[in-house]
Amino acid sequence: MYKFIVVTDPDTAPGFRLTGVEVMEAADPQEARKIIPPLLLRDDTGIIAVNEEFIDLLDEKLIARIERTYRPIILPIPVHFRGGAGPGYIERLLRRAIGYNVVLRH
Repeated sequence: MYKFIVVTDPDTAPGFRLTGVEVMEAADPQEARKIIPPLLLRDDTGIIAVNEEFIDLLDEKLIARIERTYRPIILPIPVHFRGGAGPGYIERLLRRAIGYNVVLRH
């Protein structure tokens, strides 16, 4: 059975631990860059959920490697509410997830 692993900051880690998934804490994007590559090589990893801000700051080579692999699946976790998030933020998340720009109308 494949594992669901979460790579997140120390503030949100306890909430994910309550769900029973394996959690790896990274204090900043540089630490996340050290944690993520070994997870990609593990045979027991099926899904890795990563703070969106950590994914945004990964180097291009690692992003290309993630995009080429079929397992594990990397899921971005939206982080703290951002001022002005609203529809624009949701549209960016949808564009990243499905590859198309979806415009939300009120």
